[in-house]
Amino acid sequence: MVSPEGVFPQYSQLGLHAEAAIRAMKDAGLKPSDIDGVACAGASPTETAFYLGITPTYVDGTSVGGCSFMIHVRHAVAAIEAGLATTVLVTHGESGKSGIGRGGWPMGGGASLQAQFEQWTGPMGAPTSFTIPVMRYLKQYNVTEEQLAMVAVVQREYAAMNPNAMMKDPITVEDVLNSRMIAYPFRLFMCCLVTDGAGALILTSADRAKDFPTKPVYILGTGESVETPMVSQMKDMTSSRAFKVAGPNALREAGITHNDVDHLMIYDAFAHLPLYGLEDLGFVGPGEAPAFIWEGNTRPGGKLPLNTNGGGLSYTHSGMYGMYALQESVRQMRGTAPAQVAGAKISMCHGVGGMFAASGTVIMSNERP
Repeated sequence: MVSPEGVFPQYSQLGLHAEAAIRAMKDAGLKPSDIDGVACAGASPTETAFYLGITPTYVDGTSVGGCSFMIHVRHAVAAIEAGLATTVLVTHGESGKSGIGRGGWPMGGGASLQAQFEQWTGPMGAPTSFTIPVMRYLKQYNVTEEQLAMVAVVQREYAAMNPNAMMKDPITVEDVLNSRMIAYPFRLFMCCLVTDGAGALILTSADRAKDFPTKPVYILGTGESVETPMVSQMKDMTSSRAFKVAGPNALREAGITHNDVDHLMIYDAFAHLPLYGLEDLGFVGPGEAPAFIWEGNTRPGGKLPLNTNGGGLSYTHSGMYGMYALQESVRQMRGTAPAQVAGAKISMCHGVGGMFAASGTVIMSNERP
């Protein structure tokens, strides 16, 4: 549930959760009484379940930033396998632009590690905090600003095909580099959008899913991890330790190799994240991602289509983007995506939470394992 205008001022944040949930249930031919598991971030599962009239046997309020929804999916799979629930509703809703009914970010106030050891030095949120690792990455691998800009250019090519994308006009590397400086090296077009948005997913057993009116998508493998709440304390500024756990674990669980992946989603709040994702997931070696994207491998028609909805840079980004990446993977596997990858059978969806603080990965297929 996104808008090309990026706003839904008629909905509160909880209302966005509810609207997405209602649409997902309608899509699956279900009603609230059919749901016995609820997972969400941004709103609590308590208020979401109450608002929707659901009495669940399983709840998950994991909230570790934008990849929370990948982790919700992973936990829901485990809950269904363990018999804790039969049908789990994962919701997201965020009034990121309009600010209607939006609560504060649970950072722990002045007692948090960030407040004690980072915030007093002057960073002002993600654009300035993320400059710490990206500057090291650019220096260590001799990456040019033009190569960083190309990430945004390629994703705009996909956004141009997406009627719900907020930014559709074609851009060049020069356009990106000429856009307003936010915090070096990030120009405006290298930074995510700020929008309202919502989304929901329903998970159940494969045996039950075959009876739904819409084409099921199957979970092959999942992974999750965390590293540090303080970006300054990353073990390696050029690589995410959480990425290197979540992604490979999902691949092992799925029993596939990188060559089996037809479609890839990597959370892109800022232009450097797809670079880290491609490398830490093992699709390319350290420092090789900028050239891989520059050479056209991830663009429409390339050998590894990446962020085919336009991503957080051009499609939508309400604050926690992971749900929208998951939904694009689902659409690709259903064959209903605006920029559909022909013949795609396996999609890998990878998310980040905070400033490399957390990570979650989900691998899907349109073929039952």
